Amino acid sequence: MTTSFSPFGLDPFPWYKMLRESSPVFLDPRRGGWSVFNYNDVQRVLSEHSTFSSQFMGSNQPLEASMINMDPPRHRQLRSLVTLAFTPRTIARLTARITDIVNELLDKVTPWGKMDVIQDLSIPLPVIVIAELLGIPGEDRASFRHWSDQLVGATPSDGKNPQEEMGNYFKGVIEQRRKQPEDDLISALLAAQIDGKHLTDQELLGFCILLLIAGNETTTHLLGNAIWCFDDHPEAWAELQTNPDLLPDAIEEVLRYRSPVKLMFRVTTQDTRIGDRDIPAGSGVTAWIGSANRDEAKFPNADTFDIHRSPNRHVAFGYGIHFCLGAPLARLEAKIALGIMLERLPNMRRDRSIELEPVSAFILHGLKQLPIVFDKS
Repeated sequence: MTTSFSPFGLDPFPWYKMLRESSPVFLDPRRGGWSVFNYNDVQRVLSEHSTFSSQFMGSNQPLEASMINMDPPRHRQLRSLVTLAFTPRTIARLTARITDIVNELLDKVTPWGKMDVIQDLSIPLPVIVIAELLGIPGEDRASFRHWSDQLVGATPSDGKNPQEEMGNYFKGVIEQRRKQPEDDLISALLAAQIDGKHLTDQELLGFCILLLIAGNETTTHLLGNAIWCFDDHPEAWAELQTNPDLLPDAIEEVLRYRSPVKLMFRVTTQDTRIGDRDIPAGSGVTAWIGSANRDEAKFPNADTFDIHRSPNRHVAFGYGIHFCLGAPLARLEAKIALGIMLERLPNMRRDRSIELEPVSAFILHGLKQLPIVFDKS
């Protein structure tokens, strides 16, 4: 069998299904890396860190020093330290502010009876939230989004190094907070310590950059994909209007059905076997999250969008020790934003005169724009 790896369009799911059925553990003859597509194999690759390591970039960039590229025991220490400053109480306190931000963003578009969900809401919302968490001035938010898009491949980098640009920016902020701490996440991380040890400067830079990327991109495409799903399944949106208590379950189904992050990378630390394939040590392995969450062996009627699905043990936020630390924040932002849209945008539907385009970033599943129309307020 021959196939190729490439950024997919709006509907990668038939491709996933073909690979699950024909080559669930697949060696790409061009790139030399392996891919896994079934739920159980993806879950194993994401959780068995002793065999499938996250520590492989080797670029000496700040992200290399972040949790996403660490194995135990250092990963455990870093996560424990960061968790001290990124607690559920911290996230819960953001409810009122997120509500205000969403309403402010919708205030700008409701008089017109139309908006682009991506550009007008799902991009600015997480940028504002993350910037305020980190204590970044409002005038620098545009740079935040630009760097984030460059790092994930959504926009060209034009020969520049976005990690280096972000690193230089955050170095200045960190130095300011050392001299004059404020009530923000960077100051809290500077003060936090485990066993008498603080984060190194490189680790702190790595966390700031990781939070910027994960906090922006995941929430942006979770919100966009939610409205995309509800437009394709208007009966679900209608049911949410009469029973908004179903919104958390609906968000979980969006995460499963159209997972914002399509894949994660690992490298084998030793010879291993997945299914009937022997994989040598030092091999790159891609765990296809978007495919795992449509695996019929795990999810009955996997291609059906069902906001009542239970259980719904998707792996949209990863699995194991690298389960996304920001998942509660992404869920909170989505719940608040979608809840307010339910109330404020009557008769909402997609503007079908504008063709949908997939986001360019290889690792993401989402839309560049999502124009909608609704009754004017």
